[in-house]
Amino acid sequence: MDSTAMDPDVCREHLAEVLAEEVTLLSELHGLLEREFEVLASKDPVALEKAILARQERVGALARLEEHRRSFCSLHGYSPDYAGLEKLLVWCDPRGTLVSRLRECAQRAADCRDLNDRNGKVVATKLKRVEGLLEALTGRPPATADTYSANGSTAPTRPGRVLGAA
Repeated sequence: MDSTAMDPDVCREHLAEVLAEEVTLLSELHGLLEREFEVLASKDPVALEKAILARQERVGALARLEEHRRSFCSLHGYSPDYAGLEKLLVWCDPRGTLVSRLRECAQRAADCRDLNDRNGKVVATKLKRVEGLLEALTGRPPATADTYSANGSTAPTRPGRVLGAA
């Protein structure tokens, strides 16, 4: 292990940068989730696809950052979880200068989760409506459409006619 890996000042500076990046990404994600909610109401499929792709990119960036932070904890001999991060902070930041930033990240992540849940409820409501329309067209109840056979295909439980093929 190199000597800078065990320097608490270097560790604190690096964690400050990581937490600042996380705050930025979470702020961007928050805005994207708000935009996604607006787009869901607009019924614009192109805008929705763009919003979803942007959200997925930010979530991916956050996942990569989380993996980096886990690796950083492990590098310093701490468990790669929140408890390990807290112990690492006690070691490299005994004055607690980063605690408020860590709490801010946690709060922003919780806010993003709530917005994502809200958007998920909108999507679920729209899917139920579509399932109802499909049931009216095909005569199959929605529960049948969600059941898969051993080979992964859906098989109708009663005969029906095909209205179209992709």
